[in-house]
Amino acid sequence: MGRLEKANEITELRVNPHDRALTRDELEEGTTWCDILLSQLVDPVDAALMDCNSELKLIANYAVGYNNIDVPAATERGIPVTNTPGVLDDSTADLTWALLMAVARRIVEADRYMRGGEYEGWAPTLLMGTDVHHKTLGIVGLGRIGFALAQRARGFGMRILYSDLEPKSYAEEVGAEYADMYALLRQSDFVSLHPFYDKKSHHLIDTRELREMKRSAFLINVSRGPVVNEKALVKALQAGEIAGAALDVYEREPKMEPELAEMDNVVIVPHIASASLETRTAMGNIAVDNVLARCRGDALTTCLNPEAAG
Repeated sequence: MGRLEKANEITELRVNPHDRALTRDELEEGTTWCDILLSQLVDPVDAALMDCNSELKLIANYAVGYNNIDVPAATERGIPVTNTPGVLDDSTADLTWALLMAVARRIVEADRYMRGGEYEGWAPTLLMGTDVHHKTLGIVGLGRIGFALAQRARGFGMRILYSDLEPKSYAEEVGAEYADMYALLRQSDFVSLHPFYDKKSHHLIDTRELREMKRSAFLINVSRGPVVNEKALVKALQAGEIAGAALDVYEREPKMEPELAEMDNVVIVPHIASASLETRTAMGNIAVDNVLARCRGDALTTCLNPEAAG
């Protein structure tokens, strides 16, 4: 029996029937009657939404990130908040590596070339890309996903630099060297972004940072869109200040700067870093396990504000 079926034995269960985010009105209507809200990362769960129901007992976020939830407001109201860490690290690192390889070797561009019937035979300079092996990878944020990416990079003989709030003791396991972010930007052939998103990391990569990068370097972002000033990125790409970019996330999702879609040196995918059947199922299981635990009065496994759990 699946976890949702088990949940249905304990409480009334209502599920969004659409494969899309709920509107604000739908969120508010749903919150008014429920004891527990299972939210997605695109659902803005703010204080006003919480105040739609003074009896709300849990917010279970179907994501590892939780910047869509006002956790301090939830704590103030005695509402525990949970997330789904630890199960999407490898899938996200896989997608990051796929984007890195795709933009370096012009895979998407080459696919369009073939589908368009333009291929007329081998030529010495046809769709020449950039080698990945033995290059320098800069990882901004050596958390679980950044570490998993470094593990993949080792197989390509890459030099690995990382920047973070402080050096990480486990970095030596993957031969990663600690560096100031600007030193990292100046030395790296590929810069991959994996910081925790908050006010401090908003527009972490802006005009100045992009100008610090090599003109031959590529930027990859699978963290959160607002980590990058998207308008500044477009200008840097147009000016040839960096060689290209690969993006899974966008500053104003689902919208993006329209110029990005017009550039052959940009690979764009629609926020699919964790989108494998196995990983999304595992995320759902963690979220529902927390729901079941709250219903039964058991301890929550991934609580972000245990002081509110009671």
